Amino acid sequence: MSTTEKTALDEAAHETVPPHSSRTADDRTGISDVFVLGMDEANRATLEAVPGAERYRFHSLLTPEELQEDEVSVPELLERARGVLDGFGGRIDAVVGYWDFPVSTMIPLLAREYGTRSTSLESVVKCEHKYWSRLEQRKVIEEVPRFGRVDLEAAEPEPPEGVRFPMWVKPALAYSSELAYGVENLAEFRDAVARIKEGIGRVGRPFEYILEQVELPEEMRGVGGVVCLAEETLTGLQCAVEGYALDGEVTVYGVLDSITYPDSPSFLRHQYPSMLPQPVQERLAEVAKRVIGQIGMDAATFSIEFFYDPGKDEVRLLEINPRHSQSHAELFHFVDGAPNHHCMLALALGRDPALPHRGGNYRYAAKWYHRWFTDGVARRVPSQQEIARVEARIPGVVVDVVPRPGQRLDHLSQQDSYSYELAHVFTAGDDEEELRDKYDRAIAALGLHGEPSQGGADGGRE
Repeated sequence: MSTTEKTALDEAAHETVPPHSSRTADDRTGISDVFVLGMDEANRATLEAVPGAERYRFHSLLTPEELQEDEVSVPELLERARGVLDGFGGRIDAVVGYWDFPVSTMIPLLAREYGTRSTSLESVVKCEHKYWSRLEQRKVIEEVPRFGRVDLEAAEPEPPEGVRFPMWVKPALAYSSELAYGVENLAEFRDAVARIKEGIGRVGRPFEYILEQVELPEEMRGVGGVVCLAEETLTGLQCAVEGYALDGEVTVYGVLDSITYPDSPSFLRHQYPSMLPQPVQERLAEVAKRVIGQIGMDAATFSIEFFYDPGKDEVRLLEINPRHSQSHAELFHFVDGAPNHHCMLALALGRDPALPHRGGNYRYAAKWYHRWFTDGVARRVPSQQEIARVEARIPGVVVDVVPRPGQRLDHLSQQDSYSYELAHVFTAGDDEEELRDKYDRAIAALGLHGEPSQGGADGGRE
C-alpha cells in the first residue's frame, strides 16, 4: 500500500460523521434503512423493540454462520457484503453489528466506502487485539494485571518474565474465551500453549489483513495477529460496564454482575443492575472513561469486563469489547424499558443515544447459561412451540436454545474452553430469588439435556 493510500485510509478511519448528513432517513417516509451484520432471529426481535422502531427498516447483512464459522476471510466477507449493499435499491443509512471480529472491524471498513457513521478502525483494533489493548490500558490506568507475550515457537515455552502463576494463557484474538486456559504450574502452561498453537490461526491469521489497514505504533511492529498472551489471574467478583462514546464524551449507562458456576470460570449468569456498592460502580465507570478516551473510540458503544476484589478493595480490568453486548439486550429491556441496541442504532444514525433509566417492568433481570461440562450430543431439544408455551406460562422469561436436535456439542461455535452452552434463559423479577425460581422452573419445563458421546466423559473437556 502506498503512502498516499495509507494516509487516505487513516483520514477516512477517523471520520465518524458521514460526509452527506442527508443519510438519516428516507425523505418521503422518514424510515432509516439499517443493515445489520450477522443479524439472527433472536436479535431481530430485540432490535424491533427499541424506542422508535417504526422509524427503522432492518436488513440482514450476511449470516452469523458466514461470519463466525471456520477460518474467515475478511476480504471475501467484505466482497459478499458489498454485493448485498450495492444490490440494494434504496439508500444505506447505517451499517451496524453487535458481534466481535470480524463484524466489529467490518463496520468501520464498510463505513469508509458507504459514508455511514462509525468509530475508527484503529480504535476497534486497539480493543480486539488483546495485547495492543493492554499496552494502551497501562498508559492511563494502573488497574491491569501483569501480562506478556508467549513465544509459540519455543521448544519449551516459558511464561513471560515477571508474570506469576496462577495465570491465564490465551490468544490475543479469539471468540468467547475460546482457547483460553487457566493454568497453575509450568506443566499446565506448556500443555495450554500446545493447544493454543494448534487453533490460534483460525482467528489470528485473518486478523493480519485488518492490521495491514492501520498505522501501527513502534511497539506493535512485527507483533501480528497470531499472538499468545499470558496474564496473571484476577480474583474477586466479576462484573461489566456498558456505555458509549460520542463527541469526546464517554457515558456509562449500566453496570452488571457476572456470576460463574462454582469452581469454574464458565458463566452461570449475568445480572442487571449490579449489586456492587455505588462507590465501586463509580470507580468502574471512571476507569472505563479513561481507557475509552485513550483508545479514541467515538460514535460507538463498548462493553468492559472487570474484577472487583472486596477483600483488597481493588478493581482490575479484564477486557474491552468495542461493541455493546447483544447478550444483555433483554436485561436492559426488562429493567430500563429499552434494549441496549437502542444506543448502537442511535449513534449510527446521529440521534440521541441516551438509554431510558429504570423504565421497564422489573427491578432485576438475568441471563442464565444452561451448560454441559463434557462432550456429548443434544438429544432432547424442545421445539419452538414448547418454548413458546414455557414463556407464556412464566411471565418475564425468554428462552434461546443453542444446539440443534442431535448436534454434537463439540461442533458448536463460540464456546469457552471448559463447557458447552445448551440454552440461554432470560429471567426478570423483583429480587434475585425470583430470578432463580423462574430459571429453575423454565429448565425443568424445557426438559433440555445432553447425552455423553461415545467414550463418555473421557473424550470431553476437562
